[in-house]
Amino acid sequence: MRIRIVGAGVMGRGIAQWAAAAGHTVELCDARKEAVAEAVDFVRRMLERAAQKGRTTPEAAASAVARLIPLDDPAAPGEEVQLVVEAVREDLATKTELFRRLEDALPAGTVFATNTSSLPVTQIAAGLSDPSRLAGLHFFNPVPLMRVVEVVPGELTRPDIPPALVELVQGTGHTAVVVADTPGFLINHAGRGLVTEALALLEESVADAAGIDRIARDVLGLRMGPFELMDLTGLDVTAAVIDSIWQGFRHADRLRPSFLTPNRVVAGLHGRKTARGFYDYGPDAPAPAATAEQPVTGDAGRPVLVHGRGAHADALRQALARSGASLETGPEPSDGTVVLVPTWGTTVASAVAGDGLPPARTLGVDPLSLTTGRRVLAVTPASDPAAARDARAVLARAEDSDEPLRVSVVRDTAGSVAQRLLASIVAVAASIAERSIAAPDAIDTAVTAGLGYPFGPLAWGDRIGGPQLLTLQRELYRTTGDPRYRPARWITERAQLGLPLTEAGTAPADCLG
Repeated sequence: MRIRIVGAGVMGRGIAQWAAAAGHTVELCDARKEAVAEAVDFVRRMLERAAQKGRTTPEAAASAVARLIPLDDPAAPGEEVQLVVEAVREDLATKTELFRRLEDALPAGTVFATNTSSLPVTQIAAGLSDPSRLAGLHFFNPVPLMRVVEVVPGELTRPDIPPALVELVQGTGHTAVVVADTPGFLINHAGRGLVTEALALLEESVADAAGIDRIARDVLGLRMGPFELMDLTGLDVTAAVIDSIWQGFRHADRLRPSFLTPNRVVAGLHGRKTARGFYDYGPDAPAPAATAEQPVTGDAGRPVLVHGRGAHADALRQALARSGASLETGPEPSDGTVVLVPTWGTTVASAVAGDGLPPARTLGVDPLSLTTGRRVLAVTPASDPAAARDARAVLARAEDSDEPLRVSVVRDTAGSVAQRLLASIVAVAASIAERSIAAPDAIDTAVTAGLGYPFGPLAWGDRIGGPQLLTLQRELYRTTGDPRYRPARWITERAQLGLPLTEAGTAPADCLG
């Protein structure tokens, strides 16, 4: 295939490398002629480096570079051009004007694709005489390594174009997912679940940024905590995406931005690129994952009582018993005994008030943390610091090692940190599914590839269990009263019907014969 790529910046050169390495002839052009030469040189160096590392052969790298054809005029005639991929700046007028010129210069059968990440594909296509020839083809940076591409048909895109683009993408070894033309498309939209909830936790002083990141990495298994991620992406970019998607979905509560971001953006606390963000990035600053924690102190032999019934309370009792903790079994705590309450969408304070527990000695434990290398202890404003230190020491006792477990201490909040992050991740993905923005399997495939989560968000919800997840969302909503936590219809229906979250289920159209 002969592909014309317009725009030789970071994304354009990455798309050019992807296409040329897959065997396609690539015409590369830019408004700045020197940008094209720089891009060709960059692609050559990247392919030569890949050959040195054994990811391709020197011959294949040289052949790919030979298929790159610098072009002076983006709107030059090209009878053999089958596809145009536009990767110019995110401005509707600029993109519309470019496609109008291309429409005049290229055959009617040439397919147009925009790499826009934030503009509606339908609005870009509206400027063409034939809007049916344009679709979105959204790559992620770095293109050769981020092996997922969103195919986004506009309202008037010809029905044969999305399958053809899917075939093109998958023929190169990348994964293609078809996504509706909605704000943020799929991956950027799905990613709001993690970062908006992390910011909400920081707003409420549940934990600091490093503490939330530790829990996200160690309890949920994320490769990077949400604040590390925002520092890497740049808070200026992240905040703009959050605001754009929230506005695009008409101020949906689940996507609500944080009041923390505007001042931090204005102050230049953007992250790595400004050397300061949620972490410092000076020459002597530790890496975010290496920030120091307070050592575990306190009396690991202090008696503890696990309050409550059910699977979470049983799991906590069993974990403590295996570690050799001094575990009371009576219905009421003795004087001096620390009471541990496994919370699921609820608060320690509500357990104290509802069950008459001693406020100073009652603390919370997140059940999600019991099977990980980090346990999470929740304290209330009434907690005795000595009781909290002792509870932390008890929870740090490992079952089969002299090395203590890590224990985070957070402020009491409905659901604790990991539960709220996970509930938000799954709920946003569920809202994407229930709006038919993408199919359930496409959501999970795209998010694992594009965001690096250990599981697709819907499959992650199934690992928790639909009924358990619904209980968590209902308790979060009941406890906080915040519509942000209103249970998603997708989750509610499937929990009630015994269906997995990953199953689309029967649609009305399936019943029409």
